[in-house]
Amino acid sequence: MSPKVTTVIVFASILMWSQSPAADGRQLAQTSGTEKAPAPTEKAPGRAAGRAVQVKGTVAAVDKDNHTVTLKGPKGRTVTLEVQDPQKLDAVKVGDPVLATYMEALAFQIKKPGTATPGTTVQETRVGSKPGETPAGAIGREVTVTATITAINKKAETVTIKGPRGNTETIKAKDPKNLDLVKVGDLVEITYAQALAVSLDKPAKK
Repeated sequence: MSPKVTTVIVFASILMWSQSPAADGRQLAQTSGTEKAPAPTEKAPGRAAGRAVQVKGTVAAVDKDNHTVTLKGPKGRTVTLEVQDPQKLDAVKVGDPVLATYMEALAFQIKKPGTATPGTTVQETRVGSKPGETPAGAIGREVTVTATITAINKKAETVTIKGPRGNTETIKAKDPKNLDLVKVGDLVEITYAQALAVSLDKPAKK
C-alpha cells in the first residue's frame, strides 16, 4: 500500500467524520457491525456512506490480441478494460451499447485497543458472465486502513489519528458529543470500497 493511497483514505475519513448524515440521495446510516451492541451511552461512533452512478456508453474498440475492449461514455471519455475470457470478445462489436455502473462506499468504525491492529489491507475481486449469457464483468477493490487515536482536544473539538506509516491527521468532529465516546489509544477502522460493473446493453445471442 503506497503512502499516497493511504493518505487518500485518511482524508476520506476526515470527510466522513466531519459530515453529518444528509438526505441528498446518498445512503447514509449508522453502522452496527457484527459485535453485540453496547449500551446507548457507550456506543462507539461509526458511520457509512455509499453511492452508485449508472452510465450508458458504446464500445469504441475491440482488441482481441491484447484481450481488451475500449468503452466510450456519453461525454466522449474512454476507458480500456482487460477481458479475462477472450472468447467474450467474439460477441462484442464496435458500436454496441454498454451499461456501466460505478459504486463506491466509505465507512469508519471506532475499535477499542486489543480488538484490532493498526495496518492496511487490500482485497480485489473479479467476476464475469457465464457462457451463453450477455457479456458482462465486474471488478471490485476494498481498502481497509486501521489508524490509532493519539490525541483528543475537546476544547477545539478535534481528534488526531496516526496512520500505519506514522502519518498523522487532525480531524474536527462535526458532533462534539462523539469525543466523549473515544479515548487516546482507540483505533479507527476505515474501509473504502470501489466496484465497476459493465455489461452489453443488449440480449445475448441464442
